Amino acid sequence: MIVSQSFEALGATLVDVELGAVTVASDKAFDHGRLRQVLENKGFELMADKTDIVIEQIKAALIDFVDSEKSGDEINVSVFLSGKLNREYSYLSKLFSRREGISIEKYVIHLKTEKAKELIQMNELSFSEIAYALGYKSSSHLARQFKSVTGYSMTEYKNMGNWERKSLDQIV
Repeated sequence: MIVSQSFEALGATLVDVELGAVTVASDKAFDHGRLRQVLENKGFELMADKTDIVIEQIKAALIDFVDSEKSGDEINVSVFLSGKLNREYSYLSKLFSRREGISIEKYVIHLKTEKAKELIQMNELSFSEIAYALGYKSSSHLARQFKSVTGYSMTEYKNMGNWERKSLDQIV
């Protein structure tokens, strides 16, 4: 909403707005410098580098993957990602690892850990149900990954009064 309003306030005609991407009808007379300034003042970043754009598309797709029911299905991250972005997974994986310094697989583990934290805080699901919802075959697998990422067991985290969470855009 904020991004759409910023574009429209500067006279842009929007064709499509998705997480991490905006398509403008024509940008010939559009002041990109002014837009960059307006967006940065509101906490957003305008990217023009194609690699940065692909990285953000990967991150947005992976957040969608973890946040939706898709991660609980039997769908593989590589199949999901290459299908969603219409590119070979090997290309996406190498690009992501080179730019972010972490593999896509480890990034997904961090996303799932943050999602697990959210579900633990909601206190509506058991650890087994959380594991299943996040696509794990066993709660012990999630528990091991959770502890390796956070340093806490899931029970320790649940009993903490001061829950530590990261915004999904600050994981890497």
